[in-house]
Amino acid sequence: MTTGSFRYLDPATLGGAGSKPWAKVDADVTSFTRTERRRSVANIREAGENFGTDVSGFVVHNAPAKEKEFTDDAAVRNGYYPEVEALLRAKLPGVKKVVIFDHTIRRRVKDSPRQPVQQVHVDQTPAAAEARVRRHVPGDEAEELLKGRYQIINVWRPIGHPASDFPLAVIDWRTTEPKDLIAVDLLYPTRADEDEDDRGKEVLPDPSRAQSTEGYQVKGETFSVAPSDKHKFYYAKDMTPDEAMFIKCFDSRSQGRPGGKPGVADYTPHTAFVDPNTPADAKGRQSIEVRCLVFYD
Repeated sequence: MTTGSFRYLDPATLGGAGSKPWAKVDADVTSFTRTERRRSVANIREAGENFGTDVSGFVVHNAPAKEKEFTDDAAVRNGYYPEVEALLRAKLPGVKKVVIFDHTIRRRVKDSPRQPVQQVHVDQTPAAAEARVRRHVPGDEAEELLKGRYQIINVWRPIGHPASDFPLAVIDWRTTEPKDLIAVDLLYPTRADEDEDDRGKEVLPDPSRAQSTEGYQVKGETFSVAPSDKHKFYYAKDMTPDEAMFIKCFDSRSQGRPGGKPGVADYTPHTAFVDPNTPADAKGRQSIEVRCLVFYD
């Protein structure tokens, strides 16, 4: 067990009716402010709870990967992506198709003046999940797959050494309520070209005009999370590169969806956090997160 300070969306700073909150992807600029809460964080390994993507929304698997360095993008896409798909098929019964649509590699420099923004969130809203299917699956096939069960699952893994520094915390879905989640528009700088890959092309805005949305367009939707004393946080202490965490972001057949099954986890709020028990000489965290559309029979 440890503790951490977690940043939530402050509902008191939301606009009135008809005003939707937004966040820019190229800088830490939002239409709302954040509020911090100190919370206990239980070690998954010692919790004695039943975890799973359909139970709590997350689970950690012992799953060594052949890929170790993650320094070559082609090797990640051509080598590690198939490993991730095989792992999903092995651990999730009934998988018919997997479409991996993105990955993020983070290598934290501990003394850097710019650190990752910490905020409890869920990557996609239901509308964003459906949009992902339509974006990454051809038209007729997408329409057919949308009739069945589909999920978005992130597969998160440390790189090189245990993730003692800046570990990932997840909230047990069973301790959340739908009202905790607030849909937020993601604003991207408007570009003339048609390249869909925005990574590395962002331009930092003029600080004097940070709150202006001129020159931006909505290209995604995410859930920010409001604070609740009911939330139970967990982490995998010193998670190793031989382990992988499944983080469910969406499930079309979960309790929260029309026609969904009661008791099936809908999503997993998550964030990195500063663990006060991390040794001062711990190496900066390195990790890879692979985002997957998972379709079922």
